[in-house]
Amino acid sequence: MSETFFAHGSPTTVLSDDDLRRALTEAFARIGTKRKVLAVPPDYTRLNSRAGILTRYTYEHYRSALTDVLPALGTHVPMPDAQIAKMYAGVPRELFRVHDWRNDVVTVGTLPAEFVRTATEGVYDKPWPAQLNRLIWDGGHDLVLSIGQVVPHEVTGMANHTKNLFVGCGGKHGIDESHFIGAAYGMERMMGRADTPVRRLLNEALSRFTAKLDIVFVLTVVGAAAPGEQGDAYGLVTRGLYIGRGTDCFEQAAKLSVAVNFRILDEEMRTVVVHLDPEEFHTTWLGNKAVYRTRMAIADGGELIVLAPGIKGFGEDPGIDALIRKYGYRATPEVMKAVRENDDLRTNLSAAAHLIHGSSEGRFTVRYCPGALSRKEIEGVGYQWGDLETMRRRFDPSTLTDGWNQVGGQRMYFISNPALGLWAYRGRIPR
Repeated sequence: MSETFFAHGSPTTVLSDDDLRRALTEAFARIGTKRKVLAVPPDYTRLNSRAGILTRYTYEHYRSALTDVLPALGTHVPMPDAQIAKMYAGVPRELFRVHDWRNDVVTVGTLPAEFVRTATEGVYDKPWPAQLNRLIWDGGHDLVLSIGQVVPHEVTGMANHTKNLFVGCGGKHGIDESHFIGAAYGMERMMGRADTPVRRLLNEALSRFTAKLDIVFVLTVVGAAAPGEQGDAYGLVTRGLYIGRGTDCFEQAAKLSVAVNFRILDEEMRTVVVHLDPEEFHTTWLGNKAVYRTRMAIADGGELIVLAPGIKGFGEDPGIDALIRKYGYRATPEVMKAVRENDDLRTNLSAAAHLIHGSSEGRFTVRYCPGALSRKEIEGVGYQWGDLETMRRRFDPSTLTDGWNQVGGQRMYFISNPALGLWAYRGRIPR
């Protein structure tokens, strides 16, 4: 059953921090008094989600009743103190807990194979385990506040909502299989859509298995400031905020996010340069948003140049890092063959899915320009290598604007942060 406490947004809306505070206060008043609250916001990879300030306002409202803050790490590394202090300024450090996706989870229910087969349109026909961090399931909280940003996503179509729980705070089996289902179904068929095979599983798990929990979602839509608008330090504004139980709030946020974050182009990109902020992107596991968020917009034979000064590894998890180095970013048929023939990849399906996500499928060149990976390492995973300083002199991020630019007589497309959107050529969008 859905219940909406606050819903406001449009492609031209600009919500200030004070607006966010007032909306939360209004929603909390309708939710009623709570004695033990758990906040589940994203980690530093969603620095621009507004989750930091919303979590701070949650703490200022509930004070001692906010007993735990559990960032939805998924497979990512725990947030160091410096990241917590920056993203969650004003929230006491002692409230933060670490999600361990391999060990600290419980299977709260299993969706039967017949349902999975129908939901995934035949892509997967095994039971799917719905897993949650034990703190969510057994922590004794009378309110679980799931906070985050709705934006196009490669696994679920749109990020957040139930993904924040069953993937961001899920376990290895649930994460592995959900990622693999999404990759097998096809990113291009899902990204920018609210109704996808993986989302159907996550939403069904919420409906079937979480009756004992009071889960309220706080969902933002964030976009680039338009000319004349006052954006934050990153040039961003909050376009929408949706707070509620159930799925209605997500569906409203997803509809707005498509309008705000999905750029549909009438011309294919032949040269695209993506900059990865070194504070946010340290591995290709995260940085490959540069690949899969632009894949539908790049022409056959085109080139994607990734300026990646902070990149120093491939996987967030050491085991997954080793698998990426071993198998590389290959076309889907090659990865599927490797899954069938190799136990190490077959038992780490999220890694297999990531290899597909990071592939150009042989259509265009991916040229990575990393700060701390060698040419041998980059070429070893199937990418072309580029010298960072040379490429930054040629394509200076400080002088480029998001969108089309002319550089030395060359028409190219620049993206300053691939995490904030999805780009597609009109002719490549699946019907």
